[in-house]
Amino acid sequence: MARKNQKAPWEEEEEIIWVSKTEMKQDMEALQKLGEELVALKPGVLDKFPLPEDLADAIKDAQRFKNEAKRRQLQYIGKVMRQIEIEPIQAALDKHHNKHSQASAELHKLEELRDRVVAEGDSAIEEVLSLYPEADRQRLRQLARQANKEKAASKPPKAYREIFQILKDLNSEA
Repeated sequence: MARKNQKAPWEEEEEIIWVSKTEMKQDMEALQKLGEELVALKPGVLDKFPLPEDLADAIKDAQRFKNEAKRRQLQYIGKVMRQIEIEPIQAALDKHHNKHSQASAELHKLEELRDRVVAEGDSAIEEVLSLYPEADRQRLRQLARQANKEKAASKPPKAYREIFQILKDLNSEA
């Protein structure tokens, strides 16, 4: 006769994942550090984050507190963050920290495109038109010719800068 608390041989056993006390403490400290980063942000920036109401209130309180009260509030923020999903908040924070490097990378791409417009001419202008259909082909050709003349005559690169400004304006509109 089979015992009631035994599983049948074809049933899978559940895998138990043991978490050490040290690991739990490290996770709590990581959440508290994330909370500290959120507290350090300005209120206008913080409004754009996907925060639950109780966490947002706790962060606003921590921004007002000083010394020991702030330390206790940060612990409370860590406790509140254990009950919510952290991934969207972490993604928003990463995006906020990465905004400057994204902008500079975008400007570098535009600089390369400008260099190609001046060096290659029509083929690069066609690429600009495929990226930005509202671009003025005639103006870009004229500026590319003018930039090459300025470069040959060792004059200041006025047209070169103007091409970049046009590309930057087109990129901001897109």
